[in-house]
Amino acid sequence: MSGSKTKKSSAPGSIAQNRKARHDFHIDEHFEAGLVLEGWEVKSLRAGKVQLRDAYVLFKDNEAFLFGALITPLPSASTHVQPDPQRTRKLLLNRREIDSLRGAVERKGLTVIALALYWKGGRVKVDLGLARGKKQHDKRASEKERDWSREKSRLLKSGR
Repeated sequence: MSGSKTKKSSAPGSIAQNRKARHDFHIDEHFEAGLVLEGWEVKSLRAGKVQLRDAYVLFKDNEAFLFGALITPLPSASTHVQPDPQRTRKLLLNRREIDSLRGAVERKGLTVIALALYWKGGRVKVDLGLARGKKQHDKRASEKERDWSREKSRLLKSGR
């Protein structure tokens, strides 16, 4: 047993999750997209220095861009590069996916948010969610449902 203090993630290829997104939004559809990164960003992702809490997608010139994702540079990053932690990053989607997402955002008033970052075949992928915002009463109802299912499983486990 080694004394390494590595942070355990929820899934084997998982880098980061946006847990707050499921609390604030109803997720209608999921899309997988590639992400254009620089070298120092990949090193930071391997170290787990990423935050997706405020990450969302905007469309410009028939391309999709990820805004608000914070990738903190490592102190050992290259000295000749000036890292920008909140840099706008291009998403790699095919034309049909971009058109579908853009249409939903413009017509239905939905938003596209980043739900998770993960490794797939040595490449970084983003799980995007087509989302609709929850109202306060929706948040309370989902919290009640979660508490009830937890209590129900406890009761069934104890054999009452």
